[in-house]
Amino acid sequence: MLHAVELTLPVSLRSLAIATENAHSDAAAAPAPDTDVSRPWDADNQAWWDWYVSLADNDDQAGELQTIGPLPMVDMPTAADVAAELRSPYPLSVDDRAFFAENGFIKLKQVMTPGTVLRLRAEIVRLLSAAFDTTLDGGAKDRFLSMEMVWLDNPLIREYVLSPRIAGICAGLLGVPAVRLYHDNILSKEPGCGRTPWHFDDHHFPLATHDVVTAWAPAQPIPLAMGPLAFALPLDVHRLVESVAFDKSNTSYDRQVAEIFRANGVAVNETSFDIGEVSFHHNLSFHTAAGNRTTRSRIVLANTYYADGARVIDQPTMVSGDWQKFMPGVGPGDLAASDLNPICWPVGASRS
Repeated sequence: MLHAVELTLPVSLRSLAIATENAHSDAAAAPAPDTDVSRPWDADNQAWWDWYVSLADNDDQAGELQTIGPLPMVDMPTAADVAAELRSPYPLSVDDRAFFAENGFIKLKQVMTPGTVLRLRAEIVRLLSAAFDTTLDGGAKDRFLSMEMVWLDNPLIREYVLSPRIAGICAGLLGVPAVRLYHDNILSKEPGCGRTPWHFDDHHFPLATHDVVTAWAPAQPIPLAMGPLAFALPLDVHRLVESVAFDKSNTSYDRQVAEIFRANGVAVNETSFDIGEVSFHHNLSFHTAAGNRTTRSRIVLANTYYADGARVIDQPTMVSGDWQKFMPGVGPGDLAASDLNPICWPVGASRS
């Protein structure tokens, strides 16, 4: 584990100017970017994901899909066993907190046991198969399937989403006394589906705080060929690309961010996930994911939490998607504390 050091950007101001100038020169030769995202999103969450993954550059995604080995054979825990595990504390270390503070992400092993992971996968496969009238692990190739707000109606998923173990990790990493749920997101990158574009989540969450973290919990091991989440580090690299215009109609933002990162030698952590390993990333952490080049669905439960006391920003945009579904009755500038945003840590503060 790395120790905390003084934050410094991995480039000089001169190289930053050159890289940014080159990226902007390339953009100048293209049509004017379509950057107006001021209107609210007017479709559902699945439509949002279909749009968002279309913004990724996929020039290098050709080739045959890889067949990978079977999932581990383990005894499935009962619902009571899952609940007990997800309510137990996780031993977060000083080094863990320091690494997250410096780099804006951390991958923690053994957050869940293999049985608890595979119980989650079985339930998600059942839910997605019914919702999309398809079969996973090959029946819905090239799609990025999503479901949200599942915790409201599914007691098993609720244990994973409102988990004091997971929310406690988030509170500890942020250094805040209490965190609320923004929303859950079941994500399944199907075989053959391409990249997720470079981005940070600050654009996505209409919250007037940077005390926001997403717990990204794979429901199976994720080898490199399946497209694990990859993180640019340290956290401050978001400053390198803050002037890049976000174009809502093509891949130019993804391409320019990637070019600037390459030109400045930005380090990227792109490593496989063991079963039970969960990543946690800050809302300013730039991240991406390669395409799924295997024959198995890459299933993830991504839950986002934020510091209690945060408010909604004054002008949410279409990039925030269907945010009012996640915070009903809450308007711009209001306290972000609807009935659907319970405090998940500390235990007992507001659990429904």
